[in-house]
Amino acid sequence: MRVALVNPMFRLPIDTRTSPHMGLAYLAAVSERRGDEVRVYDADVEDQPLARFLQEFRPHLVGVTANTPQVKQAWRTAAAVKQELDVPVVLGGSHVSVVSEDLDFESLRQPPVDIVVRGEGEGPWIAISDLVESFLRDQPEFSVARLMAPALDLFRGLEGVSYKTSDGQLHRNDDAPIITDLDSLPWPAYHLFKMERYTNLQPATDAVDGARSFSIMTSRGCPYRCTFCSQSIMPIKWRARSAENVIAEWRHLVHDLGALEIGVLDDSANIRVKRLHELADLLVAHKLNHVPWIFVNGIRANLADYDLLVKMKRAGLKRTAFGVETGDERMIVKIDKHIDHDTIRRAFKNAKAAGIETIGFFIIGLPGDTRESMQRTIDFAIEVDPMIANFSMMTPYPGTVVYEQVKQGGRFLVHDWEDYVFFDQKARYEMGDLTAELTEEMYRQAYRQFYWRPRYVLRAMTRKDFWLNFGRNLRLAWRTIVPRREKTELRRAMGVSA
Repeated sequence: MRVALVNPMFRLPIDTRTSPHMGLAYLAAVSERRGDEVRVYDADVEDQPLARFLQEFRPHLVGVTANTPQVKQAWRTAAAVKQELDVPVVLGGSHVSVVSEDLDFESLRQPPVDIVVRGEGEGPWIAISDLVESFLRDQPEFSVARLMAPALDLFRGLEGVSYKTSDGQLHRNDDAPIITDLDSLPWPAYHLFKMERYTNLQPATDAVDGARSFSIMTSRGCPYRCTFCSQSIMPIKWRARSAENVIAEWRHLVHDLGALEIGVLDDSANIRVKRLHELADLLVAHKLNHVPWIFVNGIRANLADYDLLVKMKRAGLKRTAFGVETGDERMIVKIDKHIDHDTIRRAFKNAKAAGIETIGFFIIGLPGDTRESMQRTIDFAIEVDPMIANFSMMTPYPGTVVYEQVKQGGRFLVHDWEDYVFFDQKARYEMGDLTAELTEEMYRQAYRQFYWRPRYVLRAMTRKDFWLNFGRNLRLAWRTIVPRREKTELRRAMGVSA
């Protein structure tokens, strides 16, 4: 059976061509192991129109992925598929997994979407593929209408699946069980992606060639439930691959695919510290530590002891992030972070002592934030002094506690899923005394105060990557100096499109 997997164009004010879509890479791998002929269409890097791709490949089944700001583009992509072929379209990803808001049904109400997969997709995807292939064998004149006919009711027993029958009825089956044995999964099918068209995972100190920058996931799930985190809709149970299984894939990325940089994408990689010690030992033993690697999403600060960080540095770890979120003691309790600032201070100190570059993630405009609490966040960022401070304005994603808080006691300033991006300097909600103007003001102030310190500027100018990424740094400076509304007026005065 021929299977197409599509990543719709992601319209963001940043470069989204950093790395292949991990979820689609895993789905492609399990489909290939099932015996399917698989093709991947990543609209962020493709130069071939989708219509031509579909007509040349003529898949029997199409899967489309979507997060929240991407979902409307996914609906348009599904419609484009239906214009070319009468095939079932399956929509998956984080957005449609928020059952509490009926977002699976919202997508199913779109005429071109036939089936929705919720949560971890590999199991439901294979079940759907088996069903469609069986139906194709038994039906010489295949059509989606016949596949989804109410009399057939083929999808009743497929866990983790929502679907609509051809009479328009919507159905939601029970959740699928989580995948407990991650070692049983095949490695992501990177050979199906145009790897030479991707950039790098993060701006690299050594300007690593992005064409050979790969991702790896060594664990899934997160036992924590921070109020702001969109990952809270995914399984809470933390599961890990064995160190031996990870090393086998790591060796494949380095020796077979020529990786020059590896990004670990786990949400909570260091929940089991002993496993990371084993992984670091094996990276050294197998002489894989010459390839630099980073924790893209960071690690838990309360589990970042000095001995572990030193060992991981020896194993090739170049950079890690820590989720700080807020510098206010009251706010860190309100967001259920389950950590204290002394522990965070110690984590940054340990990482720097081990020779590891650091990134700090900070949020401006959490529910309950005030000018004073946001200033404390800025001050704390300056105190721990990471190499990169990533300030973002709070975006209340559906399925999070913050989303419910805003729905009950605040006011959303976004009314379209495509506005749920968090890189364009706009506040997404107001609540109480926390106005959009205040949030945006403190966001700009955070970048100004952190990045325009003489000490930081001098330190940055001595780094090779500062000059290699000079254009990016110039855009950052523009963002911090001129308020968004003044930028718009300035562009108009210059005759430039806003």
